[in-house]
Amino acid sequence: MASRDLDIIVYGATGFTGRLVAEYFAHHYKGRKDAPKWAMAGRSLAKLADVRDLIGADEETPLILADASDPASLDAMAASTKVVLTTVGPYQLYGSELVAACVRAGTAYADLCGEPGWMREMIDAHEAAAKASGARITFSCGFDSIPFDLGVAFLQAEAVKRHGKPAPRVKGRVRKMAGGASGGTIASLTETLKAIAKKPSLALLLKSSFALTPGFEGPSQPTGLIPEYDSATGTWTAPFVMAPINTKNVHRTNLLLGHPWGEDLIYDEMVMTTIGEAGKAMAEAIAKANPFDPSIKPGEGPSKEERENGFYDVLFIGEYPDGTTVRASVQGDRDPGYGSTSKMLAETGMALLENKGKGGVWTPGALLGDALVERLTANAGLTFQIEE
Repeated sequence: MASRDLDIIVYGATGFTGRLVAEYFAHHYKGRKDAPKWAMAGRSLAKLADVRDLIGADEETPLILADASDPASLDAMAASTKVVLTTVGPYQLYGSELVAACVRAGTAYADLCGEPGWMREMIDAHEAAAKASGARITFSCGFDSIPFDLGVAFLQAEAVKRHGKPAPRVKGRVRKMAGGASGGTIASLTETLKAIAKKPSLALLLKSSFALTPGFEGPSQPTGLIPEYDSATGTWTAPFVMAPINTKNVHRTNLLLGHPWGEDLIYDEMVMTTIGEAGKAMAEAIAKANPFDPSIKPGEGPSKEERENGFYDVLFIGEYPDGTTVRASVQGDRDPGYGSTSKMLAETGMALLENKGKGGVWTPGALLGDALVERLTANAGLTFQIEE
């Protein structure tokens, strides 16, 4: 590790989200003592140079030629750095060779993946080799699933502090949100649906909240697919489009940590609407609506103003059988799909630089935990708080 020239490489820096990650490093860490040695990577040196100028990065920022279809270029990239951050998705199309390269090189890896079928394939294929090489492979390091993964851990720490044991039932409730899904997220969902059409058994795996916990199957979980009244919030709730990936990651974190929240944990996520008939009508409309705008293509995204005006507020409620509850929340100060996600991925990279954990296929919550919470709070505009 010590002989590697670079700390962090942003792979996919010419794409919309990759550019935001590169811009974050160029400005947030400029002139700081803890600034990493970072580089931009992609398929075209000319385009990388254009982006470097566009974002105002130092003209000496290294540019690296790497292509998902050229495994040798990925091996060279992985061997030259301590951490690779990739925004090149859909990962089931463009991510497998890079994961393999990082596993071979013992290099830390973080992405924005919300594709649980592919993630399970990577766990099955690389877990043992990653443990052997020391590579720390961390999926889902953006809005899916960091606020939820870390939010549940934050809530459960308070639950144990107050009551001596974790809450067996946890609800994630999206209270407010402004800003939609990214073009990359839409493309990932499209590819997942194509994969299910080719391999119907994948649908059964994706339905399970325990798709990412090989060898462990917990209790039956709420589907979250039907609007319902939630007495804990006093509002109607609707299906949340990110729940199918977030819930799987929360259960994987619990598994990787040795089930500190219990093997009987029940967890779901929904969107809060409002009270009464209006809330019910809103929840039913959300359930029927297509949450994705097919006109948004990968590499496209909202304006700077739209990103800065975006935000999210997620409530977590831990419930005990006797009716006792514990509440916590996670807020972000930018739109979830781009502005906040790019900062979360960048700070995951910084946390991986400091982390001395063992190799394996991880979640950010299980590997980085409180250290990542501290970084996100200090640098990335996230707020974690206990609510009375």
